[in-house]
Amino acid sequence: MKSYIVAGLGRFGSEVARQLCAHGCEVLAIDTDSDLVQQIADHVTHAVTVDVTDKAAMKALDAASFDCAVVAIGDDLAVSVLATMTLQELGVGRIICKAYDETHRKVLLKLGAHQVVIPEKEHAARLAKSLSSTNVLDYIELSAECGIIETPVPRSWVGKTLKELNVRAQLGVNIIAVHRNEKINVSPAADFRVAPGDIMVILGDNEALDRVQKL
Repeated sequence: MKSYIVAGLGRFGSEVARQLCAHGCEVLAIDTDSDLVQQIADHVTHAVTVDVTDKAAMKALDAASFDCAVVAIGDDLAVSVLATMTLQELGVGRIICKAYDETHRKVLLKLGAHQVVIPEKEHAARLAKSLSSTNVLDYIELSAECGIIETPVPRSWVGKTLKELNVRAQLGVNIIAVHRNEKINVSPAADFRVAPGDIMVILGDNEALDRVQKL
């Protein structure tokens, strides 16, 4: 079971926390507003009223033992910066932050955030899905209906050429690139033969991408 801290329980943070929990993850939801904590308490594993920038308090919660922290305090640059620094100092393995604009995003990335998103409320469920899925390494949303996933090659594809797989006709997706041994093959040819360990970069609508994930 993957474990997450979600700091900041506004609309975005609370939705990410709920969706992660719905996908079977352990979720510690935190905020300085006790009312927000109380509202989400029944929908997550743990909910605590605490300041994410309080290093001693976060250490007491054993923050470093969590797989990832989502800093959903996107409307206050100073607080999100302090939160990111605190979690980094405590040794949290992966930190994802919400930002309110590109400048905010660049600052957080320079501070060491592993990923920074500038989302609307409806994007929260998609982020939670990509985080909780065991076979999706990355997800890029192109629109509300389609996106690109980066995923380990399905076992049933190994040893076959792209022509034999015919994924466009069979699944409604396009393989736009393949990572192999630190090299990337963009727009691989029809005779490209899939090998164990390949990472596939696949474009399609969300329903089609879901079918790929189930292979």
